Amino acid sequence: MKKWGFLLLSCLGLTSVYMGPLSEPEVKIQNHVQSENGIAEGADTQEIEITEDQIYQGDLLLVNSEYPVHQESIRSDIVNLSANNELAQGYVLLDSDIYLSEDIAHTFSEMVAAAKKDGLRHFAITSGFRGFDEQSVLYQDMGSDYALPAGYSEHNLGLSLDVGSTQMKMANAPEGKWIEKNAWKYGFILRYPENKTDITGIEYEPWHIRYVGFPHSAIMKSKNFVLEEYLEYLKEEKTFSARVNGEKYEISYYPVTKRTTIPVPRDLRYEISGNNIDGVIVTVFPDAE
Repeated sequence: MKKWGFLLLSCLGLTSVYMGPLSEPEVKIQNHVQSENGIAEGADTQEIEITEDQIYQGDLLLVNSEYPVHQESIRSDIVNLSANNELAQGYVLLDSDIYLSEDIAHTFSEMVAAAKKDGLRHFAITSGFRGFDEQSVLYQDMGSDYALPAGYSEHNLGLSLDVGSTQMKMANAPEGKWIEKNAWKYGFILRYPENKTDITGIEYEPWHIRYVGFPHSAIMKSKNFVLEEYLEYLKEEKTFSARVNGEKYEISYYPVTKRTTIPVPRDLRYEISGNNIDGVIVTVFPDAE
């Protein structure tokens, strides 16, 4: 069965982190005592206002049979990959009508270039972004066993893509094994792993990867979380720090009502993403110095 943070300060584009031959992230979680405003005590912060529509924007949106894609969730930088040769390097395209977020395509190309250094040269993108109309046609043609209704597929965001091998089925291909071990370094996750179908509601799809951003991909890999589990974990913990391969990140979840004010750091780079349910996640990145 098949089934798009919105605010990024002091940074251009997406963050991908290549960490050499490591196949597993080194992650250490430290829970914080929270102040009344919900952020870790001692932080130098300022208050900003978050509106309800921001729940539906960002890289950590949960899309499944319960939480559909909103119009404001769709990435604004969707491009035709075959018309942008600089984006389609190191892999082949199944056809000439494959679309994807431009930023995500850049990050995927970086990942494929790293895989090439490990001897893997047979990647293909078989599907990327689909508009609601295209998804509706696919659902009608293939039925509920192989497709999801329009608005309930991650492909409607622009953050997900189906990756194949030109040599064999992805479940058996070296490319599939490499992605399963290394995609987290570039902010991607294997969205529908084999042992989580009872949580995702989707059968094992070794070809379907989803961008969630770093360090979230590393934490999810370390804890063996799918996106449903990770977002629930964020709501339970509320605020914590994650030291990922020696770099410290601060992550906080805030529920959002009609008008919500949240604290953000004054001098550090941060991202804000909605969860497509009821709140936003603030990710504070390590001091560049």
